[in-house]
Amino acid sequence: MIKKSLLLAAWVVILLAFESRAQESKSWVKSFFSFKKRETPAPIPPAPLFVVSNDAFAVDFDFLDSLITAELEAMAPPAEGGPATPPLILSYGHEVAVSDKLSLDSVWLSAEDYYNIWDSQRVNPYKFNGLDYKDTTELTLFYPEVGLVWENPLKKSVITSDFGLRRYRWHYGVDLRLTTGDSVKVAFDGVVRMANYDRPGYGNYVLVRHYNGVETLYGHLSKRLVNVGDEIKAGDLVGWGGSTGRSSGPHLHFEVRYQGNAIDPKEFFDFDTNCLIDQKYTLTRASFAYLEEANKVIVHRVRSGDTLSGIGNRYGVSVTKLCRLNGISRNSVIRVGQRLRIN
Repeated sequence: MIKKSLLLAAWVVILLAFESRAQESKSWVKSFFSFKKRETPAPIPPAPLFVVSNDAFAVDFDFLDSLITAELEAMAPPAEGGPATPPLILSYGHEVAVSDKLSLDSVWLSAEDYYNIWDSQRVNPYKFNGLDYKDTTELTLFYPEVGLVWENPLKKSVITSDFGLRRYRWHYGVDLRLTTGDSVKVAFDGVVRMANYDRPGYGNYVLVRHYNGVETLYGHLSKRLVNVGDEIKAGDLVGWGGSTGRSSGPHLHFEVRYQGNAIDPKEFFDFDTNCLIDQKYTLTRASFAYLEEANKVIVHRVRSGDTLSGIGNRYGVSVTKLCRLNGISRNSVIRVGQRLRIN
């Protein structure tokens, strides 16, 4: 009896030992596979400045003025007996920090919004009506002190068709006489935003965005010599003159635009003397006053022999748009004397 009791007690001790060991093992395994909760660092607020690379040419004029001042000071002769000051070399090949609102563009868009608009398929992707502009902004066209210069697109400029209403539609640039193969040069430093072929319009054309927000367009080229994204300097070749697209003969169609809205190039260039009118251009609502006339509805009175496709070609409007504007179909019969809305 005593032996049985001792044997039972021994088994109890053994079982208790195993249970204790199992609990320790279970606790160790649980501890091994448990993960401490990591502390998530507080988010870093965005910096008040952002960096725009030179291919966008987003330059704050206050910043630019400070560079120019430093440049002129560096170029000044040293004081008598004083050490020579090494020249300050300005390069637009470096990234430039600009404020959230650019003085030259902030009247319309923040710098970040504006320079994020980089469309290589549409001449005017900005969706802005110049008639809404109510401020006065000075656009600096060139700074010879720091190497920002300009160049005439052609060696000799003779206007053959002016900016304004031409026949039944608005002409958003000037046509300059040339001979096929003549050199066509970019007017200011910039980056090529468009280099396309437009069969019913510009033909071979190049559009360049410049550092001050101005864009220039060169149309009807026989050959383009630049590609989208190319950084080019004033006077660099953009192509050879020609008569591609909607053209009746060799000429350069030249446009100046700001935020997609065309401005009469004669407000910038004196084509008679082949000179730039001023170092700066003052942008006001008057720069876009022509839009009141250009945006007016144009109505065509049908004449004998007219067809929808012929009318569309004359005004540069698709047959689909003509039908939509006038509530007709492609198969509708148009009558002599009937008035058709064009825009």
